[in-house]
Order: sequence, then structure tokens, then C-alpha cells
Amino acid sequence: MNLNPLLEPKTMAVIGVSATNERHPANVIFDKNNHRYPVEVFAVNPKGGQLHEETLYARIGDLPKKIDLAVIAARAEFVPAVFTQCIKAGVKSAAVISGGFTEGGREDLQDKIVAMAREADFPFIGPNCLGIFSPFHVDTFFLPIERMIKPNNGSVALISQSGGILVDQMIKFSQQGVGMSKAISIGNKAFVKEIDLLRYLMTDPVTKVVAFYVEGFAEGEGRDFVLAAQRSPKPVIIMKSGKSEAGHRAVSSHTASMAGDYASFKAAVAQHSILEAANEQELVSFCEVLSVYQHSIDGKTGIITASGGHGAMAVDACVTEQMSVPELSPDLKDKLKDAVSESVRTIASFGNPVDLTGSATDDDFVACAKIMGASDEIDCIVFLLLPYIPGVTLDIGVRLSQVCKKYKKPIIAYVPHVEKYNMMIDGFELNGIPASSSIEGAVLMAKALARN
Repeated sequence: MNLNPLLEPKTMAVIGVSATNERHPANVIFDKNNHRYPVEVFAVNPKGGQLHEETLYARIGDLPKKIDLAVIAARAEFVPAVFTQCIKAGVKSAAVISGGFTEGGREDLQDKIVAMAREADFPFIGPNCLGIFSPFHVDTFFLPIERMIKPNNGSVALISQSGGILVDQMIKFSQQGVGMSKAISIGNKAFVKEIDLLRYLMTDPVTKVVAFYVEGFAEGEGRDFVLAAQRSPKPVIIMKSGKSEAGHRAVSSHTASMAGDYASFKAAVAQHSILEAANEQELVSFCEVLSVYQHSIDGKTGIITASGGHGAMAVDACVTEQMSVPELSPDLKDKLKDAVSESVRTIASFGNPVDLTGSATDDDFVACAKIMGASDEIDCIVFLLLPYIPGVTLDIGVRLSQVCKKYKKPIIAYVPHVEKYNMMIDGFELNGIPASSSIEGAVLMAKALARN
């Protein structure tokens, strides 16, 4: 199955554009792509005509170019006829935005378009979905452009059965500074499924992490997906709903998915070393850190802080997540003590956490990072940085990134995410150090690295 025209289209037709309703989903999709993205887009309406000096083509066969991707926003009962036109015109793929198929009791309609697609080798995603968002390339989401919050270009691909969950995660990714390569809403996933997208993204040169929001699998699909994910050279993260009986019912009414037995699913995921995110916070944290560091660690975490209270909370979070915070050897403690400034040396604590107190400076943090970076006792360093400490400057992220590169040891930072501290946060993230907005998030990042 060739998914390149679907996910990297050069030409696109939007079918169902209205000549009278500016807020029609097809109109929103056409308007946001026309002249804003490199994809060449055409509008299709059975009546033809004009829309703001743009041609409305009556049939997809009338278009002046061959089409890679057809975005179909026609009523469900018209979609089989649209498929016939697309296949006849040589369209290479489709995103069926329309709802009203299996999730609305019309399994016959969904079965019909699946049979047509299978016979013609015509890959499509959906129905009942938002489609595809690829930064600076294409956006088939029927959400007004002024209301969307879009992450920067990056290396995380997120595939979701729920369009709403996908958009919410894009907002969280943007807030956390996580860049995306692709966001794909698959809805009922009638034809192109998670496993197909995973296989494509395994070889996608811009994607480093593949994350999924899953509601359920048909019989046999879950096992095949888990086995494929285990073979992936890239980290695969799964967040699943439908864990409870009530959640199972909600999933079934949403995309007509079979949620299945969650206990069995969880066991299979753990057995095959696939990372499961328990909630949205974990998903964001896992995606951010794995987009920066791909190699796994044993989980021996070193904590360096300017606040004893923050250090204690970080240790508690590590224990909760079954992460190791080892007691440092006397030799390592002595090295840390000798490395810091004299004014800090007499008041700091050199256990684990290393509490440098509010008197610490950039030089003290960097000195401790070098000592821990060179030590086999620790394989990941979590910094709890308080931007209001007088001795901490905007250069701290750049300086710590150099330590990370020299010793090949993951460094993770906690920095409160408020506008006042954005420059400090950028100093970390722009230099390849993930920065979490919470202590728990920083620990979750370390947990993700210890996934194996």
C-alpha cells in the first residue's frame, strides 16, 4: 500500500465545497490550504461555478491535474459515488472527513467503500475523521485556521482515532515545545489502520517518535500491531482509552471500535517493550524526551536542585514510577563537593538529590553536571532549576547542553513554564535538552528513557 500520496500530497482536491456556506467543513479545508501551503488544491462541487474567483469543478475528472489526495466532505450516502469518480479519474488516495458510517449505524456504507478501495488499491483514512496535518505542507482539519494552535515542525508523529484528542494534544505539544512531523486523525480506520501508518512512519526520515491514541482494535489487529511496534527501530508510544466498562461503551459509540480486554492489552504492550502512556501528561512527556534521546538507560537517576523541597518531591515521583535514585558513593560526593564554589560548598547537600541551595550559580550546576556526567553511578540527570534564583542565568541551558554532548548522558530540566521564563526554557529546548513544566513531567521523561 503506497501511502506517500496520502501523507505527502503535491495535489489535493476538496470535494463538497459549498458555493453558499462559507463555514462548511470543505470550505474551511479549501480556504486554509489555498495559497497557504505548497500543496496545490482544487475545489469540487457538483453544480460547478465560482467561489471568490476560484473555479468550482463539477467533477473530479474535470480537474486539470492528477490528484494525489481527495478530501471528501460529502454526505455519507454520496461517498460511494464520489469514490467511483475518484478511482476512475486516477486519484491516488483519500481522506473521508464525512461521518455517518458504522458509528452512525450505516455499516453497509462503510463496507461498500472499503470493498471499492480494496479492489482498486485506493488507500483512504477515515471515515469520520479530521485527516492529516503536516506542518508547512498540508492541513485537512476542518477547523478555522485562526482557532488552531499548531506545534512547530518537529519529529513526533501522532496518530489518533479521535480528532478532538488529537487537536488537544497538538495544543499541549505546542505549550510544551514539542515539534510534530505529522498529526493523523483516522476516525473509524475502515481501511488504512494503525499498523499501515506505523510501517510508513518507521521509514519516514523526519519522524523519530511514533505515538498513538487508540480506542480499540478489531479481532487480531491488536496482536499484529503490537508485534509490528516491537520491531520498530523508532520508539512507539500508545495511549489507550476504553479501559473501564463505561469507557468501553463510550468508545463503541464514538468510532464503533472494539475496546477489548484492557488487562490483556496492557500485558501485551508491556511484554513487547512498548511504552504505554497512562494519560495525556505522560504522552507529552514521553514524546518530548524521546524526540531528543533515542537510546535507553538503566534508570539510575541523579537529581540536582536549588531547592530541597523540590528534590524531595522529585525523589517521591521517581519512587512512584519505580525509578532508581541511588545513594552516591563517598568518592562521588567528595568530587561534587570539591567542584562547586566555596560559598556553596559549606551549605549544600551532596547526597542524591544534590541540593545546591538558592545560592548556587550556573558554574555550580555545570560543575556538578560534569562530575555526574563522567560517573557510571548515574545514567540520567534531572535538573530542578528555579529561574528566580539570583545566580542562574539564561545561559544555563546552553552550558548544560555542552555537558550532555560531551558525556553522552541524557539531561532533563524542570523549569516552570510561564511567559516570564520563556527565554530560559528556549535555552534548553533549542539546545536539545527537554524541559518539563512540572517535576512529575521531568521524572516521566526519565521513565521513558528506561523503557527497556
